[in-house]
Amino acid sequence: MDFTLTDEQEMLRSAIAGYLGARYDLEKSRAAAKSDAGWQPAVWRGFADELGILGATVPERVDGTGGGPVELMVIAEELGRALVVEPFVDTVVLGAGLLERSGGEQADAVLRRIVTGDARVAFAALEPTSGATPHDVSTTARRDGDAWVLDGEKTVVTSAPLATDLLITARTSGERRDKAGISLFRLEFDASAPPAGVEVHTYRTIDDRTAADLVFTGLRLPADALLGTESDGWSVIEPTIAEATAAICAEAVGCMRKVLADTIDYAKQREQFGQPIGSFQVLQHRMVDMYIELEQAIAAVHLAVHSLRASTDDRARAVSAAKVTVARAARFIGQNAVQLHGAMGMTEELAIGHYFKRLTAIEYEFGSTDEHLARYAALTRP
Repeated sequence: MDFTLTDEQEMLRSAIAGYLGARYDLEKSRAAAKSDAGWQPAVWRGFADELGILGATVPERVDGTGGGPVELMVIAEELGRALVVEPFVDTVVLGAGLLERSGGEQADAVLRRIVTGDARVAFAALEPTSGATPHDVSTTARRDGDAWVLDGEKTVVTSAPLATDLLITARTSGERRDKAGISLFRLEFDASAPPAGVEVHTYRTIDDRTAADLVFTGLRLPADALLGTESDGWSVIEPTIAEATAAICAEAVGCMRKVLADTIDYAKQREQFGQPIGSFQVLQHRMVDMYIELEQAIAAVHLAVHSLRASTDDRARAVSAAKVTVARAARFIGQNAVQLHGAMGMTEELAIGHYFKRLTAIEYEFGSTDEHLARYAALTRP
């Protein structure tokens, strides 16, 4: 497999790194994350107007630039390196991916708003009893005249407090865990003034992101709120979640690159017994082990990204392999970085603690290590 980026992809990487290096201050972003707003709208506007990354992987027919999985990997990795909290994956990968695969005039209109930075999307899929299984759907949608009526609960809907549009899974036929029978609906949304029939409980996650739990009670939606084909939502959801999982794995690689670099720099400066701790052989070995874990994660992410357009089983195997490899590397690199920094590694003043929290969250996002390991084993069983 060729890991070499094209000249255009390298230019994309350099442009994002330069922009974030000059304008995305970690201390300022953490303060914004802890504020009532929870993000920096000006940064999001810059992503649209100056960098153009909100449309980088969106089709040209809706004003995007039509980039592919490798461009997505490059963007996600650089956002991870800068520890960006703005909802790129939720909006551009999950949201745009679901809308593009669903098709229709309504979906195209939202896609154009995503490209311009005017739309932010949250995907309401998980439920209190579903764990990390997105096809375990108890929320129901039934027809009532020319409308749909939704009833149910969604939990940990990341970026919902920032969203202008919600994409909601609801069961229109079948049993609770069936992959068939799931439909996808769009709801115009404002968490500060939710529509009738929606109860919103917002909170901040451990990695300084925004999320909400939602309760739908007799929520009425117009007939055209249905995206795609009724009861065939899983054919749209499965490849989109695979793409989003690969994206957060790439984001984790960016985080780990930064964590390892900061740890090496610290080991060169921190002195003990009259010499830098980086001169101690046992710590050198520890940092080499961290480097090896990072390289394995990078290789796994490349495999997953290059498999996103493969068959369903090949894609699932590669994505699960990447998720397991990245989760293991994230834990090893994060824990050792904190240990090598000592107690100050978990303070708010140092970047290491913030990166470690994000890496810990990624370990469980879109399925835990055990869940992906089990899926990989099932897909490779003779």
